[in-house]
Amino acid sequence: MTDVRELETPHGIARVRLHEVDNARAALILGHGAGGGVAAPDLVIAAKAANDVGASVALVEQPYRVAGRRSSPRTAQLDAAWTSVVEQLSLDRVITGGRSAGARVACRTAAETGSVGVLCLAFPLLPPGAAPEKTRQGELDAVTVPMLVVQGERDRFGMPTASKTREVVKVAGDHGLKKDRERIAEAVGAWLDGLF
Repeated sequence: MTDVRELETPHGIARVRLHEVDNARAALILGHGAGGGVAAPDLVIAAKAANDVGASVALVEQPYRVAGRRSSPRTAQLDAAWTSVVEQLSLDRVITGGRSAGARVACRTAAETGSVGVLCLAFPLLPPGAAPEKTRQGELDAVTVPMLVVQGERDRFGMPTASKTREVVKVAGDHGLKKDRERIAEAVGAWLDGLF
């Protein structure tokens, strides 16, 4: 059963679709990409995979999207709204994450939200049109908790590298992560199951 909540943040109303499971082992909170919403195929797949291994899921729609805007605000606004939502949900053993821009928000706020893990779907390593040396690697490297990055092998925004705490799973497809749904579900479910 889905419980829809509207939560006030410092930058407007955020909408949360909460998919709870009985006796949840953890909670996965996911954000959407810059121009998309919480119905993105990879977010839906990750949510189902999490429910299947005993984690409740909250899909968070940022205030700018709830207000009907497509253009993403400054990172400080995104991060503040996200942090406010995570705090208000008051869930136990929180894993944060999201797709594309939502993954970036989860990385930047992992310590502040008390995340025990971060799930990145299609992390945009290279800004659009940027030179290869101008990456967002620092956002990934700042995360000290276990992290899973699921990335399309032909993602035009680059391929993150693995580290001691960061697992990278390459799947068929591009930044949209619409092609290899079964592999995405397997990767997310196995990683979450091993995390808690």
